[in-house]
Amino acid sequence: MQKVAGGFKGLSALSNINTRTKIIASITVFSALYGVIRLVPLGPMIGLSQYFSVSDSLAPVYGILLGPFTGGISIIIGTALGWLMGKPVSFLGLDFLPALINTVAIGFLIKRRWKPVVVLNVVLLALFIVSPYSLLMVEIPGIFYFPFLWMHIVALIVLISPLRSKAVTWIETLKPTRIPWGIAILAFIGTMMQHLTGNLIYQLVVGQPIGGLTAEGFQPIWTAAFFAYPVERTALIIITVLVGAPLVRILKKSLFVDNKTKTAEGS
Repeated sequence: MQKVAGGFKGLSALSNINTRTKIIASITVFSALYGVIRLVPLGPMIGLSQYFSVSDSLAPVYGILLGPFTGGISIIIGTALGWLMGKPVSFLGLDFLPALINTVAIGFLIKRRWKPVVVLNVVLLALFIVSPYSLLMVEIPGIFYFPFLWMHIVALIVLISPLRSKAVTWIETLKPTRIPWGIAILAFIGTMMQHLTGNLIYQLVVGQPIGGLTAEGFQPIWTAAFFAYPVERTALIIITVLVGAPLVRILKKSLFVDNKTKTAEGS
């Protein structure tokens, strides 16, 4: 590809091709990118000899840029590519699901279809609450008990509040002062749904009868996770904003522009 002022000619040309070809090209490019970044570790997983990947921070960005379908397919293919390149398979091969939930949820929100996301969020919360392996209240030594799901509840409140709609509007403005805030809000919602999904899969794989861990055996793991996951999720959101804000602004203004919109703007 020849370099031109403002970017690469190949990327500029991609915005002019038809929708089907653009979808295929987007899946190819973003799947490969996701697969490579899956190999970059971010931090250890509590209770497993696995690590979080930097790719977890890309899931909301994929939802914003690609939508639920193209973004979701890119996550699935990218996860498989990561396995082929050496990323260990975890959660019995279900390790694509948490990021997939995140991407699909944000993809729907960016299209202002928020009701399916609320339903999915509530279902995930309900499944965790009724699971015999879950820890609902954590004892703060010598002080009080605190809900394990406190951050997830806050995310659900944000999801059903006007902030959700404002976040989408801020992203749509493509203004550098507003995009980061919009991405941060959507990433907060998505990453907490991703965390819930990961927790449920962890219970399925590690708990009885597959993994053999009893409900009592889960309690110290969840207690440790209670203190760690707010830091982990906050770090992921910050990375998402730092990477996503310039990426969304650049690609939304060039690569992901409908031909009809461009025609209308030029008339």
